[in-house]
Formats: sequence, structure tokens, C-alpha cells
Amino acid sequence: MASTVFKSLTDTTFDSVEGYRKAAEKAESPSLKQALTQRCQQREQTLQQMNAELQRQGDELVTKGTVSGELHQLWMGITDMFENGDEAATERVEEGEDYIKGKFESALKSDALDVQERAIVEQCYNEICEGERFADMLEHQYD
Repeated sequence: MASTVFKSLTDTTFDSVEGYRKAAEKAESPSLKQALTQRCQQREQTLQQMNAELQRQGDELVTKGTVSGELHQLWMGITDMFENGDEAATERVEEGEDYIKGKFESALKSDALDVQERAIVEQCYNEICEGERFADMLEHQYD
């Protein structure tokens, strides 16, 4: 069975995929829509890696959001912000990326992951950092 921390990271990653998907649907600018769709696809690959580890350990795959999860709530706020334009929404995308990056960093600093989980989280952390850089770039572009 996977650790609670690994499962929580996988849930958060799923919420992030869903958030990007909804944000891309609501974006007004075609270039922003395309950029968000690309990030969504990259985050989906991260989720697949994490789900593969859950499957290897005999756990259920994460195929739905956490409803109560902090990131889920943050992403719902992001998609609502598109009502106020792309600029407001990109600020919230950055908040979501800062949140998930912090959660991955905390997990890597803890002793809660087994060796295999740690290896997967370290691999996935690179994509999470790319997402955070992407969000910073968006915020500067739309600021």
C-alpha cells in the first residue's frame, strides 16, 4: 500500500490536471488556451507516472478529484476568475502551482515516502517545477 503522503500528492496532481483543463476551457486568449492545454497534457503525464506507482503497490488509481482538497478549491477559484479575464486567472494559476510545488517539496523533505515513492516524486517534481515556472511566466505576461 502506498504511503498517505504519496496518495495525497497523487490526489493533488489529479486536482491540478482538472484545474488546467477547466482553465483552458475558460481562457479567452487563444494563445493562453493553447499554453494551458499543453501544461494540462504534461501534468497528465505526471499523474500517469504516479498512478503507475499506486497500481504497482496494489492501490486504487486516482481518477477523480478530492472535492475537499485545498488545491481543488483553489482551482475552482481559478476557473471562476476567468470571468474577470485572463489576467486575474493567471494570477490564480500561479497560486495553484506554488501550492503544489510546496506540497512536493515538503514530501521530499519528510521521511514519509518509501524508496520507490521517493524516486517517482523526485522525477515528477521536475515537471511540477516547470509548471511553477510556466505560471510565473504567465503572470508576468498578463500582469
